[in-house]
Amino acid sequence: MEQQTRKLIEAQIDKSEKKLKAAKELIAAGFADDAISRAYYAVFHATSAVLLAEGITVESHSALKNAFGLHLIKSGKIDKQYARILSRLKDERENGDYDIFTSFDADDAWDDFAEAEKFITEIKRYLSMRHDIKF
Repeated sequence: MEQQTRKLIEAQIDKSEKKLKAAKELIAAGFADDAISRAYYAVFHATSAVLLAEGITVESHSALKNAFGLHLIKSGKIDKQYARILSRLKDERENGDYDIFTSFDADDAWDDFAEAEKFITEIKRYLSMRHDIKF
């Protein structure tokens, strides 16, 4: 793997971890919808990192979800529970950001935070084992 690609992957994981930290702070401040959005973006950046490690780049959120499913889930490289996490967080982020009648509470946000944290841990494990990228 080229050094530049490795640096991009590391930058995506760093961004992912920062979004996760922001989600935690937003929950504590009482902003559940925004925390869920940040939890989704934490997963989005982790997914971007792992796809990049596999030589795949995408141009949209839907393409990211589809590529993750096709190249990492269906191939058995990553357990299918992680596809469900990505999909659910994407849907909840869209509902929280765009639907004026959707409202999440702190429990919802904490659940999503925990799922995002689990997702990032799995992606880092995969990158370490399959691509020798250490965090």
